[in-house]
Amino acid sequence: MSLRNCTALKTLDFGENELVGNIPSWMGRNLPHLTILSLRSNKFSGYIPRELCALNLLHVLDVAHNKLLGSLPSCVGNLSAMVYSINGLFENYIDYGATYFIENLFLMVKGNFYEYDRTLNLVRVLDLSNNSLSGDIPWEITRLQGLQSLNLSHNHFTKRIPPNIGNMSSLESLDLSVNKLLGPIPESMSKLSFLSYLNLSDNQLTGKIPLGTQLQSFDASSYAGNELCGLPLMKNCNEVNQRVPGTGNNVEKDTDGDKVNWLFVSMAIGFIFGFWSVLSPLVISRQWRYAYYRYLDEMWWKSLSLCV
Repeated sequence: MSLRNCTALKTLDFGENELVGNIPSWMGRNLPHLTILSLRSNKFSGYIPRELCALNLLHVLDVAHNKLLGSLPSCVGNLSAMVYSINGLFENYIDYGATYFIENLFLMVKGNFYEYDRTLNLVRVLDLSNNSLSGDIPWEITRLQGLQSLNLSHNHFTKRIPPNIGNMSSLESLDLSVNKLLGPIPESMSKLSFLSYLNLSDNQLTGKIPLGTQLQSFDASSYAGNELCGLPLMKNCNEVNQRVPGTGNNVEKDTDGDKVNWLFVSMAIGFIFGFWSVLSPLVISRQWRYAYYRYLDEMWWKSLSLCV
């Protein structure tokens, strides 16, 4: 029996195997009731199929530690079960009709592995870490306001962190470490009031860490390997501005270093001008030259007569 015919399937866990090839795109079409998809620690390659975005009930997607490449589809913002915040209590089991079965799953959350069983239906996790994904982080991901844990670490994401990441109001764990992200940390990140784990280390982030109770409460290691300043780091932003190329202070210092010392230039010009103003008439005019020599001769004899 083919898995694509199991249209009522709700949980699919193939983690910690040696599976190869592409992630089947038919999962998004044939498994509309899928709520948990774990393909962690396999050897899947290729792109993340856009068809997975059609899984409206999916609230756990874990494809970490594979060989996936390409960009993160912008349609990830359509994962409805991760869009809305959790209100009220959910059942702690998965209903398979006449049978109730308590699922359990190990997930990487807040930098550690945790086993979820009775609370699994309360968890909203997106883990794409340790792949070769590239390009920018699509702004559409910030629609996932019910998402609790986002892990995009150890990839090749570039450009800036989405400026409205602060809209992801349910985030408790955010790991964007070991990428190639540029620019400042968005000011909106300071609004993530539930955030209890943050790792932005080993990127190319610059500027001041936004002020906010949450962001200043993390250890300095959360920001290591960047060009950041401000609390909780010991690096003062005023000192950084004096060293960073392009700042006013630095331009002034560079300009001073490249300035010509006009005092010495004017002295040299004055010497040359004075020397030639005396010498040039002697070279050009024979009459002046003879008069000059007679003057020197007279001065010579006068000096001799004084000495005698």
